[in-house]
Amino acid sequence: MNEAEIWKKIESFFENNFDTEKNPPIESMLFLIGVQELGSGQQKYTKDDKVNLIHIAVCRLLEPFGYYKFSHYVDGWPQYDETDNLPELKPNEQSILMRKAIVQYFLDEEIPLD
Repeated sequence: MNEAEIWKKIESFFENNFDTEKNPPIESMLFLIGVQELGSGQQKYTKDDKVNLIHIAVCRLLEPFGYYKFSHYVDGWPQYDETDNLPELKPNEQSILMRKAIVQYFLDEEIPLD
């Protein structure tokens, strides 16, 4: 299965398991990955919490690429250290990187896509 096929299955995973819209935006995926990484489950989150959840997801997703490394927990929230500067990316390049990182996350975590 190539990356485009895996991506379609990931979109379907979010649509089917979280009742997201068709072709969910990456921000929605990041939020849900952040919730998964925090381990807090479904609940009400403040606007700041939502921003922090997306940040957790970005750090976790870019960790295998060498940009972040998990450091420790503060009040149950994972903390990451930046290990390498992210290159200057155009918006479409950022999207491509995040898509690749989400695909890698699903493969690394062995999340079933069927």
